[in-house]
Amino acid sequence: MQNISVEELKSRLDAGEKLHIIDVREPHEYQEFNIGARLIPLGKIQTMDVEELEDLKEEELIIHCRSGQRSMMACMILDTLGFRNTKNLAGGMLAWQELNR
Repeated sequence: MQNISVEELKSRLDAGEKLHIIDVREPHEYQEFNIGARLIPLGKIQTMDVEELEDLKEEELIIHCRSGQRSMMACMILDTLGFRNTKNLAGGMLAWQELNR
């Protein structure tokens, strides 16, 4: 697991890069505000219900949550399951919203 800053993620998105971004928050949080990431709540990852991500084991996965704590946990779990390139969005959506005010 590595960290990625909100500034780096925003510039990559603005450049039109095709990224695999996973939001590990709960559905109600996602409904309130999201950046178009794929919603896979942390609970699913904790129970190792990650079949839908299997084909991305070799790809870069950028994982985010509200503040960066749940996404860090998700990255660690995915790493133990053989995912090779997980990145935790430092500061999560709180930092994202702060940057994009």
